[in-house]
Amino acid sequence: MIERYRTREMTALWGEENKFSVWLEVELAVCRAWMEKGVIPGEAYDDIVSKASFDIDRINEIEARVNHDVVAFVSSVAEKVGENGRYVHLGLTSSDVLDTASSALLKRSFGVVREKTARLARAVRKKAEEFKYVPCAGRTHGIHGEPYSFGLKMLNWLYQLQRDEERLELAEEQVSYGKISGSVGGYAHCDPSIEKRVCELMGLKPALVSTQILQRDRHANALTAIALLGGALERFATEIRHLQRTEVMEAMEPFRAGQKGSSSMPHKRNPILCERICGMSRALRGYALTAMENMALWHERDISHSSAERIIWPDAFHLITYMLDRMINIVDNMVVNKEKMRENLDITKGLVYSQRILLDLVGRFGLSREEAYAIVQENSMKCWEGKATFRELLAGDERIASRLSAEELDEFFDPSYYLRYVDDIFARFNR
Repeated sequence: MIERYRTREMTALWGEENKFSVWLEVELAVCRAWMEKGVIPGEAYDDIVSKASFDIDRINEIEARVNHDVVAFVSSVAEKVGENGRYVHLGLTSSDVLDTASSALLKRSFGVVREKTARLARAVRKKAEEFKYVPCAGRTHGIHGEPYSFGLKMLNWLYQLQRDEERLELAEEQVSYGKISGSVGGYAHCDPSIEKRVCELMGLKPALVSTQILQRDRHANALTAIALLGGALERFATEIRHLQRTEVMEAMEPFRAGQKGSSSMPHKRNPILCERICGMSRALRGYALTAMENMALWHERDISHSSAERIIWPDAFHLITYMLDRMINIVDNMVVNKEKMRENLDITKGLVYSQRILLDLVGRFGLSREEAYAIVQENSMKCWEGKATFRELLAGDERIASRLSAEELDEFFDPSYYLRYVDDIFARFNR
């Protein structure tokens, strides 16, 4: 992970020091469970707890010789404890420690992501409320369709974030499982009560059945939930990028004092934060695919997943927290140009009101849809060609003028008509 994209929270969780600290949490939880069953003497357990620690340099030194990180870790801890170090790792296999510790790390990481997602949702909702009555051009295929509300645009973002929150909650629940079931999952040297107690101490639930490892569909689901959240952020960022284009200029990401947009063009104000989010989202989707590839392993376990997980788990959480931090800043400080929105709404000279004319000709005057469509489209094409405004063309068409007065035509060109149900839609989010 490039240093500039590391986040403070994930560095604290996924750094080398904390990784070994959580491994030690698992080892000490196992020792406590054995002590409570009377296998480890109480005074020996107290001695282990008081002395258990690790030295990363020593771990690396041992690993260089044995080529096994958990063996090196356990040996380092046992050296610190002394005589009672023989009880450390009692009845365990490496993956009992690794998978249970990883589940704790993943659960804690999801806690951070969920909190930031909730913060973003609050920021989006605030902006949605602020601009709920601001008309803008609703676009389909990149072309103006009908008047829309900028607040509704952002409310739609909120709705997607709420689904992301649901997915994150489920993903956290599904990775919050541990296993202390031994080398192939049969509890041969460590009975199920130890697993139950260790998971309780670690804030996890015991897997109902496992092999040497926890099955990787849990982790694939976790990375997919993160990738989907990244996809939501990419969608929001892409919208802002389009709205920031010179020809549009309706909304822009923040541009701080002293910032420069180009080494050669002093005028440039580029949406670099949004572009960065879009690129990072692509990386997250790749990590999700890798997590899915890790699901199919040989028999009760092979190690083909391990090397990939050492990359994709910390990197994915660093990326998504970084992206969330950036998007919160973008939403909080987004520059919204309401005047430009209204100016752009009129750029097609009234064409965005065409459907309302069509429906009135059909509903009030009884024209067939085909006939009404032909009348409106004919005038629309003339407007596209620049012959006059849509309002002027309609007023000059006897097929329209004979049915609609000037005052009635004027009413059809009022954008507030298209916002009349905004409050009803917002009310759905207040229940």
